[in-house]
Amino acid sequence: MAEHITGEGRIAAAFAGAAADRRAALVIYLTVGWPSLEATRTLVPALEQAGADLVELGVPFSDPIADGPIIQRASYEALRQGVTPRRCVELVAQLRTEGVRLPLILMGYYNPILAWGVRDCVGACREAGVDGLLVPDLPPEEAGDLAAATRADGLALIPLVAPNTPQARLARIAEGARGFLYLVSRPGTTGPRNQLPDGLAEYVARARRASRLPLALGFGISNAAQARQAARLADGVVIGSAIVERAAQGPEAVAGFVRELRAAMARDG
Repeated sequence: MAEHITGEGRIAAAFAGAAADRRAALVIYLTVGWPSLEATRTLVPALEQAGADLVELGVPFSDPIADGPIIQRASYEALRQGVTPRRCVELVAQLRTEGVRLPLILMGYYNPILAWGVRDCVGACREAGVDGLLVPDLPPEEAGDLAAATRADGLALIPLVAPNTPQARLARIAEGARGFLYLVSRPGTTGPRNQLPDGLAEYVARARRASRLPLALGFGISNAAQARQAARLADGVVIGSAIVERAAQGPEAVAGFVRELRAAMARDG
């Protein structure tokens, strides 16, 4: 991947590279600051070396409404350690300086962005080497300022859609999307589930009718078998809580799990 490619281009190249390898892209979520900032700094390069295609860095927040208990707990502990949005952005800058090249996406809630100042926040993200933002509590009707700022700086603003999103609204969301569409596999919060829900194939097909962007399935995907199932349908698979659970065990444990996931997601034939 060319080092000068950033933002939307770097995300597009990651999905294209995975497709060329006949597999879905593996998107890994980490909570910044769990179990510590230094741990996050060592985990991200380990993920890259193990075969992750994109990394979603969760910005700790006091009221993470989209997150289940595992990520909530990690976010709480990171906040106790003083992890702020600015420190998350500084971490990205440090990772880039140390040679991390895979796409880095910040997942965070809108209030801290608004408190920072939309334009200033996006500018700091661009300077640090952030490639995209994912803001789960920002509906498209209220996303105008952030959409304009990210578009001006070449960052992807990645929306979430749900299985019960009506087709007309899905099309509207897709129209303003950049990078990829994040397809929430089920209503509710993040966290491991025993099995994936029924109806995913139809759901993904509806999303493909609405957008030409890559589609990534997330929420509840927690093992290699589920990742394989999701990879047969979507262009990318997001693994979050299962990674956060292993983060305290160190880079080797996380990297081993990532290698297992990536092997499972290869497409036959």
